[in-house]
Amino acid sequence: MLKKIMSLLLLFVLVISSTLPAAASAEHKNKGKEVALSKQLKAISKNTYRYFEDFTDSNTGLTYDAVRMENGKLSSQEFTSPTNISMYMMSTVSAEEVGLISREKAVKNISKTLTSLEGMEKWNGLFYNWYYTKDASLMTDWGQFISTVDNGWLSAGLIVIGQAYPELYNRTHSLVEDMDYSTLYTPEVGQMRGGYDVATGSYTAHHYGAFYTEPRVASYIAIGKEDVPKEHWWRMFRTMPESWDWQAQIPKGYTETYDGVEVFEGHYSYKGIKYVPSWGGSMFEALMPQLVLKEKELGKNALGLNNKRHVDIQIQYAKDQGYAAWGMSPAATPENYSEFAATPLGMDGYKSDGTVTPHATFLALEYAPMEAFKNIQALKRFNMYGKYGFLDSVNVETGEVTNAYLALDQGMTMVSIANYLQDGVIRDYFHQDQIGKSPEDLLMKETFSIQ
Repeated sequence: MLKKIMSLLLLFVLVISSTLPAAASAEHKNKGKEVALSKQLKAISKNTYRYFEDFTDSNTGLTYDAVRMENGKLSSQEFTSPTNISMYMMSTVSAEEVGLISREKAVKNISKTLTSLEGMEKWNGLFYNWYYTKDASLMTDWGQFISTVDNGWLSAGLIVIGQAYPELYNRTHSLVEDMDYSTLYTPEVGQMRGGYDVATGSYTAHHYGAFYTEPRVASYIAIGKEDVPKEHWWRMFRTMPESWDWQAQIPKGYTETYDGVEVFEGHYSYKGIKYVPSWGGSMFEALMPQLVLKEKELGKNALGLNNKRHVDIQIQYAKDQGYAAWGMSPAATPENYSEFAATPLGMDGYKSDGTVTPHATFLALEYAPMEAFKNIQALKRFNMYGKYGFLDSVNVETGEVTNAYLALDQGMTMVSIANYLQDGVIRDYFHQDQIGKSPEDLLMKETFSIQ
């Protein structure tokens, strides 16, 4: 009997021993890929940040909206928006975090931007949508529009800066405190307006009703500032009600009550995968907010899980379409700018014509790093990588590359890389501030119907 036991033990040891080299080899291989990805991301961030170094006005600290290469010549759009300003500031923090610039340089450059912001024309502390980069003056010929979503992103950037550089906190905090989001909120509806036209004295006809879109950052900040009640978070639609049959799918789900508000926790499905849709189905609607919000860490049963589902479906949808790369999101085109998406992911999905934009890959980094690594190589094969990192888009069906760089998309790339390489550092800064910290329970308590 003892001999039999000893034989079985020997057999067990031999089996375990034979599997260890394979397992160790796989682990070593994955580690090698992670190191290669990190090295490549560092190189990409250096080129990407060069955009902000070369196309930010040295006096005002304001970054050009976009640049295009036409017939071998550079054409600059020397105006900027609140979102662009935020992307520049957070990209500068990101550049310091990954070792591209010194802390001293970062603070000096951002101080110029803050000086411009302090002197800009505003409405109830909120910023207009377009200013000239040369002198920070208002672009009145484009209309005097106050955008809810753009102000939300500027607030987010200011909050991050105030925590990354405490010596700038009083300036950033003062700007954010003055931004009165209550002026864009409709209590009877429980939602934020799209914006306000100062010239005509009129609000937009629409509210931001869809929850899983990029304006949720503005909503989160407005709640954190106590400009609007927490109820607002629950008054937005996860899907539109089942009776609204114009939407892409009739949602399935159930009603749940949070903080005394009934919420229809609906979902759509793609090939058996459940998800809460965005409005158009693009990557930046889904994942831009998680650049600053701890959705991955705190919203494990809701936003974090849904972010992962959107990445998975973006990848699967591109594969189903036969595309050579994935990542559909609004981007520059040879003609101008257009909206693209993995169409099924939207309530009223944007088009999919083979146009892919690199910023979508970087937004997905923390949810699918190895898939992103492969996609970066696939995108480089289209000859769209250069002095300022990736050009803004390519049609993978025709091979046509858009010879343009956008401040918004360069910024999303920079912040995504910093968050991946430095364990969510930009999100950490945002949540260190009381405005970012106080509504965290909203992220934690919800459970989407996609389990």
